[in-house]
Amino acid sequence: MNTTETTLQDAFRDVMACVATPVSIVTAMSRGGAPCGATVSAFASLSITPAMVMVSLDRKSRTLDVIRESGRLGLNVLGADQADLAMSFASKSVVDKFHGTSWDIDHGVPRIARASAWIAAGVADLVDGGDHVIVLGRVDVAEAEHVETKSPLVYYRRSFGTHLSH
Repeated sequence: MNTTETTLQDAFRDVMACVATPVSIVTAMSRGGAPCGATVSAFASLSITPAMVMVSLDRKSRTLDVIRESGRLGLNVLGADQADLAMSFASKSVVDKFHGTSWDIDHGVPRIARASAWIAAGVADLVDGGDHVIVLGRVDVAEAEHVETKSPLVYYRRSFGTHLSH
């Protein structure tokens, strides 16, 4: 990588740190029945008709491998009180990210207890995105359980926080 590319990548990281993003944990179940998951801040709604989401995962992500294999994903939108959970699932070195976490299987994917909102989706497509892959998911079920009482967890300037209304 040359100096120009490095400078651009550093500047791009700094610019993207200025964008507040929601934090969620993407989950999937392996064929062997083992849950896996990863913290993401790069996800968004894609379409209302049909209901679709998009999630970006690192090409080397074990969770991406399981999503490819199973054809399903869960999206657990986190609340402001779940920053520790987000950090745990962001770790690449933790073997059992679900250890000590309350969860169950719902619509074939792991659903994390007390998440603000939850989506289960089938994979509609996988799109190349440089060092990431964009997973397009067709939503099967969407539930917002705690959105009235729970502040969202957001990632901004390389740290977790929350949103406050004006």
